[in-house]
Amino acid sequence: MDRSEIKKIVNDFLIEEFEIDKDTINDEAHLINDLGLESLDFVDIVVIIEKDFGFKVKREEMINVRVLNDLYDYIEKNL
Repeated sequence: MDRSEIKKIVNDFLIEEFEIDKDTINDEAHLINDLGLESLDFVDIVVIIEKDFGFKVKREEMINVRVLNDLYDYIEKNL
């Protein structure tokens, strides 16, 4: 799976599951400040990542994920 596929899957679930406006989604969008995600939303994101990408998310590694690009990098590194 290449980065463009990762971005499409992640962006699609952000739009569908969290009703985020597609115009606010960009590589440097801050997950909390720009996209309005809350701490409980991250639990859902972890479940979606594990289901869609097939690997176990380590909580301590997700602490460094602040912007969308960090999330794409994290997924790409763990595939």
